[in-house]
Amino acid sequence: MLDSPSSMSAQDALIAVMVAVSAADEQMRTSELVAIQRMVNHMPVFAAYDLDRITGVSQIVFDLFEEEDGLEALFGLIRDALPERLHETAYALACDIVSADGKLRDMELRMLEEVREELAIDRLHAAAIEWGARVRHMKP
Repeated sequence: MLDSPSSMSAQDALIAVMVAVSAADEQMRTSELVAIQRMVNHMPVFAAYDLDRITGVSQIVFDLFEEEDGLEALFGLIRDALPERLHETAYALACDIVSADGKLRDMELRMLEEVREELAIDRLHAAAIEWGARVRHMKP
């Protein structure tokens, strides 16, 4: 379990980004939750991650979304916990979550833009990451 927001690990920060983009439109869809679970279960960056921490990280995101400057505070926590070498990983995970249900909603796209800006993702790199997510989640 997460002791406090200040004890957030790099993996917690990645989870927080995924939860934030999923909850951006105030509705976490089953496909998005399944995508988060799948990524945590299969990606090397989460190899030693304690799955019990997901609930605590999610609650921090939800609590901060309720506060007036909560989004700013959330990104402060994420930047503090996430090494720069994982910024593009966070953006890629966020893109995969937004693409998971096959529908791109305005609030989710705005949150992706916020993630891109807050983590200083190069525009060309962001375009490549977005393209990769789009083709991975394309329906027949």
